[in-house]
Amino acid sequence: MAAQQGMPISALRVLEEASGMGLTAAADTADAVATEGAYYLEQVTITEASEDDYEYEEIPDDNFSIPEGEEDLAKAIQIVQEQATDTSILEQKTVLPPKYAAPEVIEDFLCNFLIKMGMTRTLDCFQSEWYELIQKGIIELRDVENVPDVYAQNMLLESENQNLKKELKQYKQAADKAREDLLKTQKERDFHRMHHKRIVQEKNKLVNDLKGLKLHYASYEPTIRVLHEKHHTLLKEKMLTSLERDRALGQVKRQSKLSGLEATLRHMEIGHSYTAPEIRVGHRCEGENVPEGPTQKCLREAREQNKCKTKMKSNTKDSEFPVVIQPDPSQYLCKENLGPSKFDYKLNNIFRLHELPVICIAMHPRKDILVSCGEDRLWKLVGLPKGIVLLMGVSHTDWISDCCFHPSGNKLATSSGDTTVKLWDLRKGDCILTFEGHNHAVWSCTWHSCGDFVASSSLDKTSKIWDVNSERCRCTLYGHTDSVNSIEFFPFSNTLLTASADKSLSIWDARTGKCEHSLYGHMHSINDATFTPRGHIIASCDACGVIKLWDFRKLLPVVSIDIGPSPGNEVNFDSTGRVLAQASGNGVIHLLDLKSGQIHKLMGHESEAHTVVFSHDGESLFSGGSDGTVQTWS
Repeated sequence: MAAQQGMPISALRVLEEASGMGLTAAADTADAVATEGAYYLEQVTITEASEDDYEYEEIPDDNFSIPEGEEDLAKAIQIVQEQATDTSILEQKTVLPPKYAAPEVIEDFLCNFLIKMGMTRTLDCFQSEWYELIQKGIIELRDVENVPDVYAQNMLLESENQNLKKELKQYKQAADKAREDLLKTQKERDFHRMHHKRIVQEKNKLVNDLKGLKLHYASYEPTIRVLHEKHHTLLKEKMLTSLERDRALGQVKRQSKLSGLEATLRHMEIGHSYTAPEIRVGHRCEGENVPEGPTQKCLREAREQNKCKTKMKSNTKDSEFPVVIQPDPSQYLCKENLGPSKFDYKLNNIFRLHELPVICIAMHPRKDILVSCGEDRLWKLVGLPKGIVLLMGVSHTDWISDCCFHPSGNKLATSSGDTTVKLWDLRKGDCILTFEGHNHAVWSCTWHSCGDFVASSSLDKTSKIWDVNSERCRCTLYGHTDSVNSIEFFPFSNTLLTASADKSLSIWDARTGKCEHSLYGHMHSINDATFTPRGHIIASCDACGVIKLWDFRKLLPVVSIDIGPSPGNEVNFDSTGRVLAQASGNGVIHLLDLKSGQIHKLMGHESEAHTVVFSHDGESLFSGGSDGTVQTWS
């Protein structure tokens, strides 16, 4: 007996497991020991029962009874078959696949157990008896059953346990980090929520303020409209007053001159009737008393005139702006009622005058002659219609940006990228005067109708008025915040128009150098602006091809026409003032009918068109482009 021999219960259990009970029996025994405590082995003798004493279980016939009233053979057979099928299904047992266990023989298991328990003597006895039985043939190795490798399973479970612990640790760290991130995100959420609430409050406040300002502004709109009307009325009155003042001053000057002439004539009449004695101071000559002949008298008058001219040249005074300017009929000819405007221009001739792009073309005020200026630093005087070069000017050190004829047609003014404005005598082709004063390239120049002043505009954001007689700058016009691209005198007046890259047009009084009014409306840099021959409309074009027409009398915009997106480089009216031509950056010449609003296109330039101008009779059109050619349309 195990208990009588004093063997420990755990050792006895292991021996029973080793004696062939298997893994399941060992597990059941261990559970029984754990629940019921210690137990003992007893020897039980099982007697065989006789066949006569065996009691058989009776099978009831209720399952196979056929219900009354339904004694149909087919239905009975079907019921019996269904019951048999149910019985076979119930008798079937679900067999689970056995768990894989690493095979290990009992010998190795017992040896491992004894080594682990430290029972070396028992191990020696077991090994000696075991191998003795094997040698005698009493026990065969193939009959020995395998036992599950508990140690291998324990090692696997231990390694799996360690892996699970590592994963658990990692999961804990990830959970801690996620908890920290969650707390941080919650704090950020609370902060942004609070910030959002504050922004919503500020937004509501601003919306309320904006509504109040709109109401406040709406209450001021009628007052502003009335003030604008009063302002325009005062400007008109001011301009009329200035014109009346200038006219009155001119009349006073003319009256003073007439009174002076009358006094001179009166003295001359008195001199004829009475001759005063001549008093001479100096050395006497022998021929002093000799009467003066006609030849000596002419020589004396010539000497006096030369002395006066020399004295005037040495003490040249500034020119005075004219008070009243009478238009020249040959220059101020308006052909508005002569007939329908011409739009069916066709390319007639091409003059290749420059090696580099043509920047400007100007028509002679009286003759069929034009001047072309280019980036090759040359200007050329060309006779029409054959395009013969009559004269050429070479003096500028950089590209020529603009040119303008003197009202008499005998002089030419040119502006250049070398920051100078030059005056040329067209009878000789020489440069007679150079104006220097701009800090950057000069974009445009124009003559005053009296011919004594030249105005220029520059990249240095200023415009200057030059006095031709005193050869100096009379005034510098400040006010634009970007390059001044174009400048032009109002016909037969002292008013200047400038167009700037700051998207504005300005109207100046040339006598005072003050800006009288500014026109706003363009969204891009203004490249050019000009007056109609009558002077009542201003046309301007910008860098995106938008043309605007302005009423010069009311100083208000009339219409805006988008011919873009190519930039508009220059605009010019015909002699009737009903057709406006624009030279575009895509090489197209656009003709705008001011009455119908229709736009006609002239295509002939291979690249950008820089300038366009009408002939005096409006029958021809001249355009210059970056290909160095001047094209004639008729």
